[in-house]
Amino acid sequence: MSKSRVPKSDRRKVAAQAHYCCEYCLSQARFCPDPLTIDHINPRDKGGLDTLDNLALSCQGCNDYKFTATSAVDPVTGEIAPLYHPRRDEWQHHFAWSDDYSLLTGLTPTGRATIARLQLNRPGVVNIRRALRITGEHPPVF
Repeated sequence: MSKSRVPKSDRRKVAAQAHYCCEYCLSQARFCPDPLTIDHINPRDKGGLDTLDNLALSCQGCNDYKFTATSAVDPVTGEIAPLYHPRRDEWQHHFAWSDDYSLLTGLTPTGRATIARLQLNRPGVVNIRRALRITGEHPPVF
């Protein structure tokens, strides 16, 4: 049995709602080496639906590291914390930029667990952030 695909119209709505940025690491679609993809925040194999409140725009790296996870270990407390949920959570509540805008810092257990699980400060993303900062293209402004 094949899985249903998210309709193109819904993919467009998710992308527009995300301002064409990965909703986790904030990589901008126009500068990503790979196309952004639709992530099921709550994965299908855990009962997640193809509804707009369960779909997020994600870069391939974040999507690959998240896989089917909905929680991860907070590296500070060692406790399990829910991953950042783009439809329920406010990004600024869980994350902050370093002074040079190249690294993300987790402000909450959810932010720290998400950074660790999705490797939001992986070298390629950090390099792109640094280059885009020089040209005035980072961080994205919504």
